[in-house]
Amino acid sequence: MKILQRYFAVSILQAVAFVMLAFLGLLAFMDLTGELPRLGKNGYELPYALLYVVALIPSHVYEVMPVAALIGTIYTMAQFASTSEFTIMRAASMSTRMAGMMLFKIGAVLVVITFIFGELITPRTAPFAEKLRLTGRGATVSAEFKSGLWTKDVIKSEGMTGTVLGSRFFNVREVRPDGTLVGVKLYEFDNNFRLRTLTEAKSGTFQGNNRWRLEEVTENIFSNPALLKEGAQATAANNFNQETGLVEIRKHASTDLISEITPKILSVSASDPESMSANELAVYTRHLAENKQGTERFKIAFWKKLFDPLAVFVLMALALPFAYLHTRSGGVSLKIFIGIMIGVSFLLVNTLFSHIGVLSSVPAIITAIMPSVIFLALAVGALWWVERH
Repeated sequence: MKILQRYFAVSILQAVAFVMLAFLGLLAFMDLTGELPRLGKNGYELPYALLYVVALIPSHVYEVMPVAALIGTIYTMAQFASTSEFTIMRAASMSTRMAGMMLFKIGAVLVVITFIFGELITPRTAPFAEKLRLTGRGATVSAEFKSGLWTKDVIKSEGMTGTVLGSRFFNVREVRPDGTLVGVKLYEFDNNFRLRTLTEAKSGTFQGNNRWRLEEVTENIFSNPALLKEGAQATAANNFNQETGLVEIRKHASTDLISEITPKILSVSASDPESMSANELAVYTRHLAENKQGTERFKIAFWKKLFDPLAVFVLMALALPFAYLHTRSGGVSLKIFIGIMIGVSFLLVNTLFSHIGVLSSVPAIITAIMPSVIFLALAVGALWWVERH
């Protein structure tokens, strides 16, 4: 069985690698085609576009690995069937369970590779690709947002700990590729959602340990004596009575700000959840939950990060029945075409459930795992059918 296992592994991995190269070449060509209209504008030249396309390749590896595993395995199984090799293997006492176990071991290697690309490589190359393109175009991270980049955190009495005093809304006009903030506005509200401070700064740089250094700062402090008197019962009119004389303006050459907002969170705010690691998604989801913001999209992306690589097992199981179909049931090319259709169907169903999860109250974990469950049921049904026919 060790010889058979090695033979299966070499044949399938070679086929998967060939299919993967074909997919990557096609996707790279499509990415490059999408960049061509931007060439020559704002100093964006071909070398930047080529580097951008190359930096996107790891994310494509993660996306298409399950489909490549499906098509590569179908090709190998169809070849075994066309040359009667699989029939000979079965005659030599190889059961369906044994064949399934051999595919499982090969799939485990592909799952590990997928996890490595999804958790370690793509979260680094995808932001690098975006920064590369922005640098080449002389643009900024928030250039496509008309009102800049927005995010939110809470104000605590001791910086990162203590009693919650209110909420703070960040508005950043530009986030440069090096992480420097340009055109910073901070809107601070108390627990009753009354505006207490409006701070504007020309720029901001992150100093580490949740500390920002703001430069050329103008601080507008709003106060209402009627609301500050201990035990006073403020009326609805008093709540909005912010007279000009009660606005204090302070100017600072520089000041420090303690906030749970970090450059990582700012970059995540403008990033595609699919290009983030599970750890980044967990941290950002917790941040959104603490600030009472919608988390469903990021929860779904988190669970998909955990379950999508395991789809390699499911799709390889779907490929096994093709070994039982003889040449008269269709040539190798027909089986590969069917495999491509199955792979495309899986991607469409996976995307469909992601949108359903965002629009409905279905738990994120169910949304993420359901496509794999559906196709696993199809694989089991197909194996049951071929063994009895």
